[in-house]
Amino acid sequence: MTDVSIRGLTKHFGKVQAVTDLSFEVPSGRVTGFLGPNGAGKTTTLRMALGLIRPTSGEALIGGRHYADLDRPRQVVGALLEATGFHPGRRGRDHLRVLAQAAGVPAQRVEEVLNLVELTDSADRRVGGYSLGMRQRLGLASALLGDPRVLILDEPANGLDPAGISWLRGLLRELAAQGRAVVISSHVLSEVEQTADAIVIIHEGRLRYSGPLDGLDGESLESAFLTLTGAK
Repeated sequence: MTDVSIRGLTKHFGKVQAVTDLSFEVPSGRVTGFLGPNGAGKTTTLRMALGLIRPTSGEALIGGRHYADLDRPRQVVGALLEATGFHPGRRGRDHLRVLAQAAGVPAQRVEEVLNLVELTDSADRRVGGYSLGMRQRLGLASALLGDPRVLILDEPANGLDPAGISWLRGLLRELAAQGRAVVISSHVLSEVEQTADAIVIIHEGRLRYSGPLDGLDGESLESAFLTLTGAK
């Protein structure tokens, strides 16, 4: 079992306190929605979990270890923070082949993830001609290359049409059912409510709620979110 554990995580950028003493758990076998208004500290938290930003204090552990200490990080955690960074002249399949070679992932895994994200028919097109939704699927394929036990996805439904969002919901539920820990950060509360087992809500860098969806005292997720973040 590979869980994500956030313990007393704090990050200051000069005088700006982005995250303050944040603690929560993301268990395996569940989809956990990570929510908060713009500027709440979500992206900063995810980047600290992935070792991209050094915390001021506290720690983020993946399977009990810091990201930097993982022997084969792509085979432990897959991440999609934004669907950018693709060479526009490179074909989708070749993009994944480069990543697979760098990560020591078997070449046949490229075809498996292309099929998983339903991008096989477009894999030989140049990424510069991809729609936002197609780039999002390619980013998800990149995250899944190492068959990781943890997935950290920031706005994974961005650019997907309604059919694509429904497809993504089923995929995330299936991945969690396989025993993976799945974290999704999203602004689409209605979709999170249909997908997640548990939620974490932060506001101004501080924890407001962490627990199951049915622990919101009968409120809808949207209503509870607005209350907990001071929007009503």
